[in-house]
Amino acid sequence: MSIPSLLANALEKRQDLLAQVKADNTDCFRVFHGTVEGVNGLNIDRYGDAWLIQTFHQTLGEDELQQIQASLVQLADLPIVYNDRSNKNSRVLNSMDAETEAFAQSAQVMQENGIKFTTKLRHEGQDPLLFLDMRVGREFVKANSHNKTVLNLFSYTCGIGTAAAVGGAKRVVNIDFSSFALAAGKKNAELNDVTQVCEFIQSDAFPALRQLAGLKVGGRRNQKLPAYPKLSATQFDLVFLDPPRFAKSPFGTVDLINDYQSLFKPALLTTKKGGTIVCCNNVAKVERDTWFNALVRCVEKQGRSVTNHTWLNCHEDFPSFDGNHPLKMVALTID
Repeated sequence: MSIPSLLANALEKRQDLLAQVKADNTDCFRVFHGTVEGVNGLNIDRYGDAWLIQTFHQTLGEDELQQIQASLVQLADLPIVYNDRSNKNSRVLNSMDAETEAFAQSAQVMQENGIKFTTKLRHEGQDPLLFLDMRVGREFVKANSHNKTVLNLFSYTCGIGTAAAVGGAKRVVNIDFSSFALAAGKKNAELNDVTQVCEFIQSDAFPALRQLAGLKVGGRRNQKLPAYPKLSATQFDLVFLDPPRFAKSPFGTVDLINDYQSLFKPALLTTKKGGTIVCCNNVAKVERDTWFNALVRCVEKQGRSVTNHTWLNCHEDFPSFDGNHPLKMVALTID
């Protein structure tokens, strides 16, 4: 089946979603999730007043690109940015005409459930400034943050923290190693007039988490520890843990397949009694129930218990083959 036909099928399945996002003041969502909908590695998203086409495995031919553009313009006549990221390092490969390039590098504003977010479709990083599959996470946090303290770990551009602040949190602490990402997070807070409750800490997650948990800061063997911000032990009503798949630093290794507990344990210790910790794992081959059971065991080893849990399932613009999306999110109430 041709790409235009596959895209037409995807749009047909999203008719209810398209009506709903309009009613919800949302102009950022996915219209084609290629891995499931017919073209592996091709994603097409609405980001505010623009369409973003991304390829991760194979470059689109000129004819294919023109066919997609023709279909999108019929849906909404907006600028179209194509980022070819099919190289192994996922960096954008292709050039565009000067006008489109200037637009792609300019700061725009989009909305999700009425919350404003900054967007720039080409910038010094690679990924868009808001991960659209995390919409359900931001909705949960917004609905469960009123008058609470919130810790947002691996915050990236602070979408979760912004949603918490808009939801009425009294204090939001965003932690990320990237100054670029935190600058976008500060812009998001400004756009929604919630700067007064938002804090932004540029730090490796390991020393930040261990200090907040009241644990000693250590490092990997034979690694000299760089400087890091000093923090006091603190517990929060709501903790959001969304680490990358794999990363190394002098302080430790993030490994969502083999060692989620090295992050989860200190994050758990920063969660108040009766509080909630939302855990995310975006590795497809990690089996959901096995991961969940490991989380529960870790809680019990700390002499605490999980009194309730809620799975947060991605919205229908991110379909999966079997109903189990690679991104797994569960909110645990901890006693």
